[in-house]
Amino acid sequence: MKNDSLPLVFLRALAIVLFLGCSGSCSRHVAPPEPYGPLPSEDQLKWQQMEYTMFVHFGPNTFTDKEWGDGQEDPGVFNPSAMDCRQWASTARAAGMKGIILTAKHHDGFCLWPSQYGGHTVRESGWRDGRGDVLRELSEACRAYDLGFGVYLSPWDRNHSTYGTPAYNQVFANTLTEVLTNYGPIFEQWFDGANGDEAQGKKQVYDWDLFHQTVSMHQPHAVIFSDVGPGCRWVGNERGLAGETNWSRLNVRGFEPGWGAPPADSLNSGNIDGEAWIPAETDVSIRPGWFYSPHTDDRVKSVSELVDIYHTSIGRNSNLLLNVPPNREGRIHPGDSVRLMEFRRALDACFAHDLLAKAKLRTTDTRGGARKYAVGQVLNEDYHRYWATNDGVHTASIEITLAETTAFNTFLVQEYIPLGQRISQFNLEGWDESTAQWQVLGQGSTIGYKRILRFPRVKAQKLRLNILGALAPPVLNRMGLYNAPDLQ
Repeated sequence: MKNDSLPLVFLRALAIVLFLGCSGSCSRHVAPPEPYGPLPSEDQLKWQQMEYTMFVHFGPNTFTDKEWGDGQEDPGVFNPSAMDCRQWASTARAAGMKGIILTAKHHDGFCLWPSQYGGHTVRESGWRDGRGDVLRELSEACRAYDLGFGVYLSPWDRNHSTYGTPAYNQVFANTLTEVLTNYGPIFEQWFDGANGDEAQGKKQVYDWDLFHQTVSMHQPHAVIFSDVGPGCRWVGNERGLAGETNWSRLNVRGFEPGWGAPPADSLNSGNIDGEAWIPAETDVSIRPGWFYSPHTDDRVKSVSELVDIYHTSIGRNSNLLLNVPPNREGRIHPGDSVRLMEFRRALDACFAHDLLAKAKLRTTDTRGGARKYAVGQVLNEDYHRYWATNDGVHTASIEITLAETTAFNTFLVQEYIPLGQRISQFNLEGWDESTAQWQVLGQGSTIGYKRILRFPRVKAQKLRLNILGALAPPVLNRMGLYNAPDLQ
């Protein structure tokens, strides 16, 4: 009896070992896709996942009704009567934003902190008896509301006596150091290339290497914005429009911020063969101007305009930096705040119910036939799980079958960008029961971190995503289908 049972026990144990060995080896032997092209750093990926942040233009221009101050304004004009940075932060948080970037120093050279490297600051304004510090108050408010804190420092300084001389570059580097070492973590350092005093004989040759090194030394995790990055780039306009084609890659050799920037179409669309990973950031104001003016209180962008901007920025592989300028009290105007909340509710309604939650998916290709890379991964909330095709497969289709015929008008798709940006052409089709044919609902070139297609509302039970061109085997980690309500 004892001897008879030994072979059975042995065979069962052997079967378990073989099963586990096969399962493990099958998983181990299907290697992930090789990375393709330039890749985002961990900090760039975190930045991209923020998606939506607030820009705050605030300073003497707020009180003089100017967009560009000349640097000769009396610092005493800066006198917000009811300054409340926590109100800014709570508004940003409620609006769904993930951070705030402040114009710490605009072209007029006025510093919103008591800088020791200039005499045109809040200290000279008399605000808070000369002891005020907007950067301190906002950085603390951002930490309280779990928001990233970023700073814009214009290299152009229309007030400083050394501007236009070689000495100014070190002054600006010292000013940067002062900001970057005194206000906690900075998620984004915003530069422009403004150099507007050449007509007055004050041409400043900026030492961008020094400026970037200063940021990297003191805030190594900060993403640096400019026309050529190196962390993220200007989208080439201030209208809220990223390119229909938008590569997160850019050729930067021979270019610099400002007058030496790449052409606007390159900034808007990136470069398919770009040498560096420099994704686009779309900056646009909720009002006609960047700084507050009482004359624009009735010209705040409508909910419909803001939703359109969302889809032409975040929906086109770009982050959205929406400017919301505080008023002369030092608070976000009620009209702007109400509009932001309306915008948030509209977006929530657009993406409230993912119609793919119970859909059945099948694809023309799965990498190694492995579950790890199965098409169902695009419905998983884990960012780092994805569907992938086999090496050499650059075109593929994903067919979607819904539980029943359903109305929809919005489709979302994301590439897994830690492995690079790959897809160069795609379309979405719906199965028309009446004609028994596939009908193209929307199409595009690039996808990148996130692409959203909007199209007239249709009803269908079956859809098909066709990847028609890619530079390397496609890798997708998210898809979604929605029936966004019509905006009034």
